[in-house]
Amino acid sequence: MSTGTLPPFRRIITTNSEGGRSCILTDAPVPHVLESAPGRGLINLWATESNPPSLDKLDDAAWPVQLEPPAGGTVFRFFQLGPKTVSNEHPDVAERAAAAAFARMGAAHLRVDTTRHPSMHKSHTLDYIILLKGRVLLVLDEDETELRPFDVVIQRGTNHAWINLEDEPALLMGVLMDAAHDPQGGEQP
Repeated sequence: MSTGTLPPFRRIITTNSEGGRSCILTDAPVPHVLESAPGRGLINLWATESNPPSLDKLDDAAWPVQLEPPAGGTVFRFFQLGPKTVSNEHPDVAERAAAAAFARMGAAHLRVDTTRHPSMHKSHTLDYIILLKGRVLLVLDEDETELRPFDVVIQRGTNHAWINLEDEPALLMGVLMDAAHDPQGGEQP
């Protein structure tokens, strides 16, 4: 079993030259990485501060790595879950570890109901999530389902947790978008 480290990702950003010709602006390792524990963390590839985004500026310059996207914006990221042995920690240890990890991601306030799992959280975002590697259990307040590579989850502001079912790290990709929401939790009209 490997606890792993976060994989290195190369990010290529394109632009248009002064003459209007397409070219590469940046070709370098992803600079926005937050490892919350060995083998677990966020790799932010791009973020925008508004929708629709501007093509005239680099929206993600100096944006801190945190769980939620900027207000009115988006974040495109990979995230990695540690092996299942990490998920099977003693409940008190798991609770402290989850609380510390969410605090590091600026998201302690998103842990509104952790009854089913210490990593349960609810963000006011619409998320497109794809499992790329591993097997993961998606836990919701009333349901759960096992995900396999290339399964897609459309997460609509629900309380949820991701639990790795394998002995190796699981890798997921997501686009998170700040979303309008009903504070009472009802369906949007």
